[in-house]
Amino acid sequence: MNFAFLLEGAADTSNQGLGGSWITILMIALLFVFFYFFMIRPQKKQEKKDAAMRDALQVGDEVTTIGGIIGKVVSIKEETFVLETTKDKTKIRFLKAAIRSVDVSAQDLAAQVIEAKANQNAETQEPAPAVENAEENKEQTSK
Repeated sequence: MNFAFLLEGAADTSNQGLGGSWITILMIALLFVFFYFFMIRPQKKQEKKDAAMRDALQVGDEVTTIGGIIGKVVSIKEETFVLETTKDKTKIRFLKAAIRSVDVSAQDLAAQVIEAKANQNAETQEPAPAVENAEENKEQTSK
């Protein structure tokens, strides 16, 4: 009788060992899921965003390189671009992968120039005072 009790205890520990291994496998799987969603996936998103930025590079964009050099893009080839860095027109060739960020897009710069010209034209043209127009309208309607 005493031996049957010991055998039941031994059977219980073997089942716990099997359940423990399933828990370990489940924990490892959850760890992989955690790493995917919090480390791998955001990194891939950032890589796609950086690749799109490099593909959208245009002549006239102001960029910052990973080395900290700031300049204006003068020409673009398949894998490289030429950056103009100073007032003396110093030109340096870089790989596109060396771009950290596009600071000012050529399109944004063009839009700012157009807006500034429109504001300047609006300032030079003086609109007629509203009071004079109202008096002229009264005279025309009364006639």
